[in-house]
Amino acid sequence: AQIFPHKAPWSCVAYAVTLMIYLCFLLTGDGNPKESSPFINSTDPEKNQQYDGKNMALFEEEMDTIPMVSSLLSSLANYSNLPQGSKEHEEAENNEGSRKKPVQAPRMGTLMGVYLPCLQNILGVILFLRMTWMVGIGGVIEAFIIVLMCCSTTMLTAISMSAIATNGVVPAGGSYYMISRSLGPEFGGAVGICFYLGTTFAGAMYILGCIEILLVYIVPQAAVFKMEGLEGAEAEAAMLNNMRVYGTLVLSFMAIVVFVGVNYVNKLALLFLACVICSILAVYAGVIKTAFEPPIFPVCVLGNRTLVWKGFDVCAKVIERENATVTTQLWRLFCDSEFLNATCDSYFVNNNITEIQGIPGVMSGILRENLFGNYMDKGSFIEKVGLPATVEPDSIPTNTNRYVLADITSFFTMLVGIYFPSVTGIMAGSNRSGDLQDAQKSIPIGTILAITTTSIIYMSSVILFGSCIEGTVLRDKFGEAVRGNLVIGTLAWPSPWVIVIGSFFSTCGAGLQSLTGAPRLLQAIARDGIVPFLRVFGHGKANGEPTWALLLTACICESGILIASLDNVAPILSMFFLMCYMFVNLACAVQTLLRTPNWRPRFKFYHWTLSFLGMSLCLSLMFICSWYYAIVAMGIASCIYKYIEFRGAEKEWGDGIRGLSLSAARFALMRLEEGPPHTKNWRPQILVLVSMDSELNVEQPRLLSLTNQLKAGKGLTIVGTALEGTYLENHPQGQQAEQSLKKLMEAEKVKGFCQVVISSNMRDATSHLVQAGGLGGLQHNTVLACWPRNWKHAEDHQSWRNFIELVRETTAASKALLVPKNISAFPSNGERFTEGHIDVWWIVHDGGMLMLLPFLLRQHKVWRKCKMRIFTVAQMDDNSIQMKKDLTTFLYHLRIDAAVEVVEMVIDISAYTYEKTLMMEQRSQILKQINLTKTEREREEQLIHDKSTNPPTPATPQSPSADAETPSTAIQMTWTEAKCDGEQAKPIGATTPEAIKDLFNMKPNQSNLRRMHTALRLNEVIVKKSQEAKLVLLNMPGPPKNRSGEENYMEFMEVLTEGLNRVLLVRGGGREVITIYS
Repeated sequence: AQIFPHKAPWSCVAYAVTLMIYLCFLLTGDGNPKESSPFINSTDPEKNQQYDGKNMALFEEEMDTIPMVSSLLSSLANYSNLPQGSKEHEEAENNEGSRKKPVQAPRMGTLMGVYLPCLQNILGVILFLRMTWMVGIGGVIEAFIIVLMCCSTTMLTAISMSAIATNGVVPAGGSYYMISRSLGPEFGGAVGICFYLGTTFAGAMYILGCIEILLVYIVPQAAVFKMEGLEGAEAEAAMLNNMRVYGTLVLSFMAIVVFVGVNYVNKLALLFLACVICSILAVYAGVIKTAFEPPIFPVCVLGNRTLVWKGFDVCAKVIERENATVTTQLWRLFCDSEFLNATCDSYFVNNNITEIQGIPGVMSGILRENLFGNYMDKGSFIEKVGLPATVEPDSIPTNTNRYVLADITSFFTMLVGIYFPSVTGIMAGSNRSGDLQDAQKSIPIGTILAITTTSIIYMSSVILFGSCIEGTVLRDKFGEAVRGNLVIGTLAWPSPWVIVIGSFFSTCGAGLQSLTGAPRLLQAIARDGIVPFLRVFGHGKANGEPTWALLLTACICESGILIASLDNVAPILSMFFLMCYMFVNLACAVQTLLRTPNWRPRFKFYHWTLSFLGMSLCLSLMFICSWYYAIVAMGIASCIYKYIEFRGAEKEWGDGIRGLSLSAARFALMRLEEGPPHTKNWRPQILVLVSMDSELNVEQPRLLSLTNQLKAGKGLTIVGTALEGTYLENHPQGQQAEQSLKKLMEAEKVKGFCQVVISSNMRDATSHLVQAGGLGGLQHNTVLACWPRNWKHAEDHQSWRNFIELVRETTAASKALLVPKNISAFPSNGERFTEGHIDVWWIVHDGGMLMLLPFLLRQHKVWRKCKMRIFTVAQMDDNSIQMKKDLTTFLYHLRIDAAVEVVEMVIDISAYTYEKTLMMEQRSQILKQINLTKTEREREEQLIHDKSTNPPTPATPQSPSADAETPSTAIQMTWTEAKCDGEQAKPIGATTPEAIKDLFNMKPNQSNLRRMHTALRLNEVIVKKSQEAKLVLLNMPGPPKNRSGEENYMEFMEVLTEGLNRVLLVRGGGREVITIYS
């Protein structure tokens, strides 16, 4: 009432109750689970972020794993574009170091964020220092073709890049991020490192251009190694040494600037761009001015050779002064004195001096003379076309330092390599995508506009330079004929110094930008963790500046500076940039052709044919520029690719290569469905059935070792296991078993797949594996399973029953079956047999499996030194000699090296065989009628085993009836000993002494008798011939069709393989697997 004095008392009570209920609701919530992240199955630790979901009770049990749409949209709208370690400026961490400071919203639009940076990176040193020379050497037509080809390549690449950049949010990282997320970590890492090397060498090129401008055009007297008076190689060496000294100093200064504060570099970027734009405008203004008033830049020509305008003031041999003929300074350069009767150079004496206009102007018609190329060898004279010259035969040129000479041998492909770096830099916009207001809109528009603008500038420059400048001046790389002026500067208005100063600052700025961007690109690659040895370069200063990456970049850049020649460095970085652009086009083409559901670019003006054309142009330009540089660059990329593939971290980025693999796999599977493989293409596609212990570890690890040794056929391998239970309750155990299988497969180096099946019983689970393994035409054709251990001791005899059912199922499915017996004795992958034999006992024809398996085993290092022997069995009416001859011929046609032996078997049934068979049948009947205790059962089995391992050797043949009492006596002894132990038998049903007496008087089944005879006789000859063999391969007979005698089948197999250490029982799949035909 004090709080609400104007209310009635009952009204105050109502307000108080309402307030209490509201506070309780705020404190307790509605009890529903809440989401913490806008994405499904998020692991965000901040689980305390809740929403009110009481109106969605139908979905309340799933709120922990799937988000509400309203929450999802809210989180996506507030998404901050944080790159993966490659932003230009890393945000400093707060004091706790646990969370980043909030990043300011991007502010740059298309003009400032994409267009102008691309313009600054594309227009650079080549335009100012080499463009005029390229036009003079190649001619207007060929230079225009080079420019058109290179600009077309970058335009097609920009179209592909725009499609990739607009297919979702692209954090900063530029081409590396786009390629790695489109083509996978292997391609991304390889091309990313190539792009990094290209950017680093670009920094070296810009620094060398900066030093060239400084030492040739601004302060030539600053040279440490003086070039005056030097000729030929000495002058060239002095120039290169000057470039190395000053280049190293400038690189060190720039690296310090970048290390101290990259912010200063970014603030000066606009100044550097203004220098570039002013220089280009000055050139165009100068071109317009030449139409009315061409600048005065005379060129002095002796005969048809262009002279270096240095050391003289008048282009003449003599002049008239005060009615007298006086020699000029030029005379003194070629003669030994200033007098008219001096001894002069013969070429100087025989040829006239001509002064021509270096810049005749755009209306002069000089374009016709400059249309075609004029390639030159190193050291040749730059000559004026159309002027007469007299050269004495066999004369040796003298005073060559007075003439303008070609400093390198020129040809078309070299011009392409030198020019291409001038069109690079198209990635500047995508590199800044993290700072753009709308990257998906700005990147395509800004990049394509920048390329269009620069292409127009380059193409118009080719035509205008050829229309305004004399050919001899164009071919003069360093402007020696025009008093040492920069050639493009002679065309500029109002002064050549506008171009000189502008180009100097633009090259300095471009070098700083390269030294700023390259370390961050390397840092992005290192932080992705795909190249293990680069991880150290992911670290930096507290604010994220890549210190170690900057140091490596400076060292690589120094290697480029030590080359010291702009013309030699340019083709190197051309290779790396072209490879990067090639894979950008490939990424777009692959994504377009695969039509993956996530490929939905906002930029619609692309097509896979354009991407393939761009990729073809890039590849062609690589080999046009320099085939050996191209091979080296591709070799570097291939090595990095394979290194990442084998040693790099596994990354799943939803890349196109994974989609390409899926498409290729689908295509291949559809092709495999067209029909069964030909015998020549048959190889064992193995399904390995393993069992797990209580700890979900594989019980028979040597089974995978044998699988690895059998994989010389390079076929499919599926390792499967069965778990008992229901899928819903045992799903975690299934995942644990799968991880255990993968770990063992990796340890045993078995390449394949693993599969875990959970079913209500083991028999059904194994059947499901046999039936459903593989996919389409890529299914297993061979099953590898262990012989059941201790099958006699099983309480419910289920293990051997499951095994017999597996044999029947593989036969019904027409699949081969391999059963190693005593698998623990088989060698591991680390063992080596230095000698020994692999014995094959070929009893029945199984399609050639017995021949093929030893061949595959001997391809492995474990069995490589073992020799192969083949034994076959002859019946009484067979010709053993002819069989051996035929088998030898057959093996010769199969191209298999093996020794051959034919073994003859006796057909009479011995008394021991009769006794063994009768004992087996009586034991089976007794186990069915009497429930023996565990101790009794083990004792009886041991007695039967001892009896079988120590067979009687009667001196005279005994009749079956004479030996019939032996098994009954043995069994009676068993019972007597059991009773003496004080253990009481537990009769079931009507087990009477009369029934036992009838059991002891029974006679063996004739079918079982014959089978036992075969097993005993075969075992006898196998042990005799192959007891010392490293491995015995043997035909595995099938189980009986009558299920009542299944336990006898296991006894037959035991008898057949008794006394052998390693046995591999082989059962064919019902088709030929080996052929003699090519």
